[in-house]
Amino acid sequence: MTARVPPPAPVLLSRLGPAVADYPAGAVFGPRDAGSYEFVWLLHGSARWVCGDLTVPLTPGTLLLVRPGMRDTFHWDGHRPTRHAYTHFRLPPVAGGTERPDDTGWPVVRDLSGRGDPMPALCRYLLSLGATRPPGWERHAEETLRLLLLTFVDGAGPGPPALPEPLLAMMAAVRRHWSDGVARPLPLERLARAAGVSESTLSRICRRHLGVSPVAGLERLRLARAEPLLWLSNLSLRAIAVRCGFPDAYHFSRRFRAVYGMSPSAFRKLPPESAPPSPVTDGVLSALQALAPPSQAGSQRA
Repeated sequence: MTARVPPPAPVLLSRLGPAVADYPAGAVFGPRDAGSYEFVWLLHGSARWVCGDLTVPLTPGTLLLVRPGMRDTFHWDGHRPTRHAYTHFRLPPVAGGTERPDDTGWPVVRDLSGRGDPMPALCRYLLSLGATRPPGWERHAEETLRLLLLTFVDGAGPGPPALPEPLLAMMAAVRRHWSDGVARPLPLERLARAAGVSESTLSRICRRHLGVSPVAGLERLRLARAEPLLWLSNLSLRAIAVRCGFPDAYHFSRRFRAVYGMSPSAFRKLPPESAPPSPVTDGVLSALQALAPPSQAGSQRA
């Protein structure tokens, strides 16, 4: 599958927002021929946006992207005044050419109510910049617009891979078992019981979706939890070993070296950009890591 080319950095049209506009009940704006890109999001009231055969209802919690060349009309709430925010921008030609970016596959509207979605905060910050206009505000607004457009086009980020129910049940048990900050190992029998399947079935599911056995997958999660403890705490190797579910520093160091190719002491001296990759940075193991409680760094030396 061909990777999507990210949109180029927006150029703010500062005389056209970010700002707020109020319309009386029943007002209509258009038809017009859009000459630039425009983000529109409602603050109060409702509206209908019509573009050719497409009609989109707008309410607070939706973000609309109008593209150049669209012939559109806004029908504002017929029963009460409407307030909406907007900002206009242009996109430079692709790779220094003369053609506009290919936006044919971009969505027209996005929901702003998703949990963890950064777009509402970005919209609020844009409005704050447009209202106060501190020195250099255009540069901040364009950087905010860039993040908003990237998120709008690609979504809030790729979601974790879909996991079968036994794996979700297994990780729920792991989350409970590790909730005190100690990532103790769990035997296959207990994992299978939590998953509601036989040991052989759970092993088969894990190998199919994770590429490793359940016990090996959890060990990689436990080792990955050592990374922030090595870099961001004064804990001794023995204390880190205990928090990651190993009986002592020797066993921890032996398994760490087998996976990372170096000792934890050597790993600790490296900056993150030079360190070996984490064993859970890709695939479903990364999703499993998100289902486990975070590691808890400490400053004491044990």
